Amino acid sequence: MPVIKFVKEKKEIEVPVGSNLRAEAIKAGVNVNCALSGVSEGIDEFVHSFSKYANCHGLGLCGTCRVNITSGMENTNKLTLAEKAKKLVPVPDPIQSLAFIGNEETMRLACKTTIHGDIEVETCPELDLFGENFFS
Repeated sequence: MPVIKFVKEKKEIEVPVGSNLRAEAIKAGVNVNCALSGVSEGIDEFVHSFSKYANCHGLGLCGTCRVNITSGMENTNKLTLAEKAKKLVPVPDPIQSLAFIGNEETMRLACKTTIHGDIEVETCPELDLFGENFFS
């Protein structure tokens, strides 16, 4: 059975082949609904509690369940149409689309990712909206 390793949470779980990443993370008690995680220290707690309810519940529309597959990308399904659209169309929330910039090959929506082998996942990856050298 494939193993999902959640890097930030330091948790590993075994899942059946073909499992949905979002569903398995929720079963294991791992939060994948992150919205604007990492944007501002002061609003993270509010946003976390808000995004718990204000998400599309796995339909691939909101982008709050974005994860960074740090290892084992070949052990997931191909990008779905919903994921491709989320990367290209900044509606309804442009911040979620901007999160894919610089991570085009590894950023996925957990709700649209199926597992076919061992992977490592970074949940709630921080946004780098302005780049590392924006203010220099």
